[in-house]
Amino acid sequence: MNDRTTGACPERDGDREEIARLLPVPACRDLPRERHLRHKELLMELIDRDQAAPARTRTRPPFRPALRLPRPALLVPATALALAGALAAGLALHDGGPAPAAGGSHGAATDMAPAAALLGRLSTAAGERATPAVRDDQFVYTREKTRGADLTSGKAVLGPLTDREVWAAQDPKPLHKLGLVREGGETFALNAEFGDTDGTPAGLGRPTYRWLGSLPTDPDKLLTYLYAHTPHAEGRGRDQAVFEQIGALLGGVTPPATAAALYRAAARIPGVVPAPQARDAIGRRGLGIARDDTRYGVRTEWVFDEKDFTYLGSRSYLVEDTSYGRTGTLLSSEAELELAVVDKAGQEPDSAG
Repeated sequence: MNDRTTGACPERDGDREEIARLLPVPACRDLPRERHLRHKELLMELIDRDQAAPARTRTRPPFRPALRLPRPALLVPATALALAGALAAGLALHDGGPAPAAGGSHGAATDMAPAAALLGRLSTAAGERATPAVRDDQFVYTREKTRGADLTSGKAVLGPLTDREVWAAQDPKPLHKLGLVREGGETFALNAEFGDTDGTPAGLGRPTYRWLGSLPTDPDKLLTYLYAHTPHAEGRGRDQAVFEQIGALLGGVTPPATAAALYRAAARIPGVVPAPQARDAIGRRGLGIARDDTRYGVRTEWVFDEKDFTYLGSRSYLVEDTSYGRTGTLLSSEAELELAVVDKAGQEPDSAG
C-alpha cells in the first residue's frame, strides 16, 4: 500500500491527513486493523479520482460495501458513519440520478406476500424458542466463520475463511471495555465507540439482552423506532439501512418477543424477498430472506435452518456487473457455529461451570 500522507501536493496531502485523522478506529474488531487501513486507503483513492476527473465525465461512484458486524452486533460509531456519509455525498454530487429520499418509508409493499409469509414463520418460531437467562454481569459468546473481499486493487479479492469468537459484555452501564474478539490467533479488546469518553451505553451500537428486551414488541412501533434511530450514510437508501440493521441484530441471544417482532418488522420493509438459493459462509443452504441495494447492485441475504428456523448466517454479493467484479461476486459472508452465555470474557462455553 502506498503512503497516502506524502506526495507532490502539500495542500491535498494535508487534507488527506486530516480526513484520516478524523476517521476513528472501529469500536469492534470486525475488520482487522490492516484491512481497516486498506479500506481507508480505498476511500482516499476514490476522493483523489473524483477530484482529478473532469466534471462532465464523473459518474456514480462504485459500491463501497458496509462493514460486516460481529455477533452480537457492535455498530460502527455514528461519528464514523456521519463522516463517511459526508464524503459519499460529495462523490454522489456527480451521480446524475435522482437524489435519495430524505426520510425513507416503511409502508408495506404489495408484492411481498412470499417474504412476509416466510418471515411470519420465522417470527412464530422465534417467539416460541426458549432462550437462556442472561445476567448483566455475563457475556454473550459467539463463534463463527467469516470471509470478506479486499477492494484495495479496485477488484473484489475474496479473502480466506476465518475463525472468529466474540465475547460481548451485557452490563447495561456505559462501558469502556465492551468485550473481546479472538480472530486469526490474536485476541483484541472491544473498546468504547469513538467519542464515548464516558463509555458506550447499551443501545443499537451495543445491544445487550436487557436493552433488546426494552424495545417495542409491536412490529410497527419497532420499525418506527428503527427508522428513527438507525445510523446510515447519506446516499444510501433508508430502507436498506434498516434492513441491514435488523440483520445485525439477528443470531444473538434475544428475548423471544423481541426476536419475533424483528422478523415481522422486516416483513414491512419494501423490497424484501425470499432467497431460495441462500447459503452461509460454509455452504449450508437454508431458507433465505434478501434485499437488493439497487443503488450499488448488491444483495444482502440472511440464511435460516430449514427445520427449526434458527439463524445460520448471511452473505452479500454483486447482482450486477460493476468495476469490482461480475454478477455473483461474493463480498462478505458468515456462518454462526455456536452461541452461548458465559461468565467471563475469554471463557469457552464448555468450561463454563
